[in-house]
Parts: sequence; structure tokens; C-alpha cells
Amino acid sequence: MPTDDELAAALSAARAGHEHGFAVLWRELHPAVLRYLRVVAGDAAEDAASETWLQVARDLDRFTGDPAAFRGWLFRIARHRGIDELRRARRRREEPAETLENGTPAPDAATEAIVGVETAWALDRVMALPADQAEAVMLRIVAGLDVAATARVLGKRRGAVRIATMRGLRRLGADPEVRDRAAGNFHETHEEV
Repeated sequence: MPTDDELAAALSAARAGHEHGFAVLWRELHPAVLRYLRVVAGDAAEDAASETWLQVARDLDRFTGDPAAFRGWLFRIARHRGIDELRRARRRREEPAETLENGTPAPDAATEAIVGVETAWALDRVMALPADQAEAVMLRIVAGLDVAATARVLGKRRGAVRIATMRGLRRLGADPEVRDRAAGNFHETHEEV
């Protein structure tokens, strides 16, 4: 994980048009963007992430600020692209190209490669929260944004972000599955493939 100084150098290089700088930003921030978009956009997360990075590449020369401001800007773009992809998916209601024998969609290989079993389980728990709490938890805890940046991304007041985050974390803490996992008393309910 690069330091803020290394990210600042990568950001500066990317703004100057150097592919290496952009690659460093993508490599370090894309996993968090994708996790966040899984909560916001569900199955459309991959498409929303692609659209996010395309917009970042297109508009990066107009961005000013430090790595923390960049993270806020990036996640604000991701949120908007996630919402756009959800709307688009609702309009077209496409059937998945690949299905399993039981008729359920086949798992996406890229998703399985990026999101391990534990991460998928944690994302499922966060996705069970009310939407405002899930987004606040993802941005504050997973993406590491501060309250002010999270408030800007969500278009909410700082106090509302603090409350949504606190309520989401309390719900997660009260979730029996979370408590069991934290205590090491969990049992897998699915077969290993």
C-alpha cells in the first residue's frame, strides 16, 4: 500500500498524462471502488467501475487536490456511475448470457477472482443494511474516506453521515452471524466448490 506521498506523486504523474501514474492509482484504489459499487450497484458493479475509471481518465486534468480529495472525487464519480448503471439495468432487464443448470446466473470469473469468500461474506452483511447505512459504512470504513468527503459523496450533512455510519456499525455488531464470526464460532452453510 503506497503512502500518501507516493499516491500524490502518482496522482501528479497521472495528471501530466503518464500511464504509470494512472496505473498506480488504479491498482491501489480499484479494489475499494469495486467493493463499494457492489453495495451501490449490485450486479452492475463491474460496468459502473469501468465507467468510473473512464470518467476519471477523461476528467483528471481538471482535478485539483491531494490524494484524500482524489479519493472523495473518485468515490463521488463511482456513486453516480453506480446509480446510472442501476437505472440502465432496470430499463433493459437483460437475461444473463450464462446460467447454471438450476437456472441461476453463472458466477462472474472476474468477480470471483477479486472478491474472496470472506470479502463476499462481509459485503453481503453490509448489503443487508439500509442503503444509507451501507453506503456510509463502505465509504468510511472500507474506502477510508473522512466524514467530510463521505458527506460530499453522498450529498448529506456530516452529522447524517456520522449517524448512518454509527447505526450501520451497531447493526453489524448486533448481527448474530457477525458476532459468531468475530468469536470464531462460524460454520460454513455452503458446500465448497
